Amino acid sequence: MPKKMFADSQDSYSDTLKQLLIEVSELRDEIDTHSADRLQKYKDNYRSGVFTRGARNLAHYLALRQFDLRHLQDRLAQVGLSSLGRSEASVMSTLEAVLDLLKRATDKAYHPGDQNPSESGFNRGQQLLDQHSIELFGPFHENSKVHVMVTLATDAAWNYELIQALLEKGMTCARINCAHDDALIWRNMIKNIRRAETETGKICRILMDLAGHKIRTGAIALGSPVHHIKVKKNVYGKTIAPAQLILTAPTNKKSESEQDAPPLFSVSIPKALHKRLSLQSRLGFIDARSKQRYLQVDQALSATEWLVTCNQNSYLMSETELTLLEQGQEDTETADKFTLGKFAGEPLEIRLFKNDVVLLTENDVIGSPAEYDESGALLKPAQIGCTLSSFSKKLKCGQQVWIDDGKLGAVVEAISDAGVLLRVTQTRSNGVRIQSDKGINFPDTELGLPPLSEKDLTDLDFACTHADLIGFSFIETLADMEYLIAELAKRNASEFPIIAKIETNLAVKNLPDIILGTIGRHSLGIMIARGDLAVELGSARLAEIQEELLWLCEAAHVPVIWATQVLESIAKKGVRSRPEFTDAAMAVRAECVMLNKGPYILDAIEALVNVMVRMQEHQRKKFSRLRALHW
Repeated sequence: MPKKMFADSQDSYSDTLKQLLIEVSELRDEIDTHSADRLQKYKDNYRSGVFTRGARNLAHYLALRQFDLRHLQDRLAQVGLSSLGRSEASVMSTLEAVLDLLKRATDKAYHPGDQNPSESGFNRGQQLLDQHSIELFGPFHENSKVHVMVTLATDAAWNYELIQALLEKGMTCARINCAHDDALIWRNMIKNIRRAETETGKICRILMDLAGHKIRTGAIALGSPVHHIKVKKNVYGKTIAPAQLILTAPTNKKSESEQDAPPLFSVSIPKALHKRLSLQSRLGFIDARSKQRYLQVDQALSATEWLVTCNQNSYLMSETELTLLEQGQEDTETADKFTLGKFAGEPLEIRLFKNDVVLLTENDVIGSPAEYDESGALLKPAQIGCTLSSFSKKLKCGQQVWIDDGKLGAVVEAISDAGVLLRVTQTRSNGVRIQSDKGINFPDTELGLPPLSEKDLTDLDFACTHADLIGFSFIETLADMEYLIAELAKRNASEFPIIAKIETNLAVKNLPDIILGTIGRHSLGIMIARGDLAVELGSARLAEIQEELLWLCEAAHVPVIWATQVLESIAKKGVRSRPEFTDAAMAVRAECVMLNKGPYILDAIEALVNVMVRMQEHQRKKFSRLRALHW
């Protein structure tokens, strides 16, 4: 290269560095001013008015992100200084480090002195986040800095071996969902956890997750009390396995079959009949189609239960007559007769398709399918109750309604005294079956509900004396957080850590306010509840939001729980799904990953820990560590 061209190139490069120095300096000053203004409104929320390092850094980060920095980032990258994209943990230290390098490159007389620009930078931010994570969840797993939280199923109350195995596999935090079970079940779960901690030498924190105002579908009308007994057949229609059901004597105790396995259809029989049954007994009955059928006693499951089989498909009616046939007996006329116990019919099927209408009613109205005349014209729309009282007064035409975790989408078409008429806008191609006790979301509607329900307050009494962490469902504002903090103070539990569950669009918008107004006075963690957020925001927006929430929390040095459907296929079905492993690999950027309950939960934990250990060698948060690749 000619000397003149080389000199011109050098001058151009020097001018670029000088211009970058000016721009980054101005950016730092703007951030300093804006962050100070933002923090002032929270001064009373911090002890002695002194802001924590996390609060100051979050304010810096929020100020930084109000600017479009893409062009600046590209130009910094061209000179090897593309570090602003990894500045979450310590914004000002990152900027100071960039400025220091630019000053060294542009001013030969520059002397940085004794101060190291990154002295309280990258490492200190990560150290604070690690410290807060340990305070919430306890020591890290031996091979990973990501904690594993598992939602406990009911059988954890009596299956100690399961709890022990969960701890051995890597569970460091157990989640008890207060929307299910009761205080007796929870107490037994906790007893098993504490015992397992002692026997395994491992620490397990307990999160009690308050149910919140979970709005659900109401009861559905029941069909005729008939149970369809189905034998198992191969593709040629040949019976390869009989149908099974359980006959049980009346008892108030939980049956052993309910404790140890997914329950079969169970129906009571008179005690007199129960005492006479043996492995040789048969029970004859006439089914709903007037066909003669037989039940063969196969096995004694417990002192009160018999497992019976049926070799033919049949329709068993409630309170049908049973004929007891002893070994070799065929004469049904002289055999003793007994009456089968009562059982309820199955809920009627309410299946909805796109453009169908459904009437959302008060909860005291029993749900029912649509009714049509002989020509197929609609006489009466399908209807389903809503557990939120007076909900119709809060809705407006055109607002969205989602049912069953977003499986069915609809808009409000009309409002009347009878309820709210919804027009279905989104379902699967084969429709969606609406069932009772499924969640309902109103993403466009201000519901004006109190932060905690009466049930939540009762459950909070229990949690404050038995758990380690409180899960706060459906928090949306700083005022909600202040309400819970006040309730904890009433119970002498002001030091009790809170896990704020971000589940709504409003909670996302208010998250900076919630964090800045809380971390100066209370220990805090954030749960990204991706299931409800996907319903509220849509899946595409969720993909973006979950990244932004991770960044915000890292800036505040607040630990994050990555929740909902992580390795769900393994936990529930024992099936490995490639997309779910990719999702699990993304989850390791959080401080804790939550798995939901399922029969294969031990396999799911093992798979998750394996992914976490592998990914930690490559990445920490957004920072690629560039471990040597092995081909």
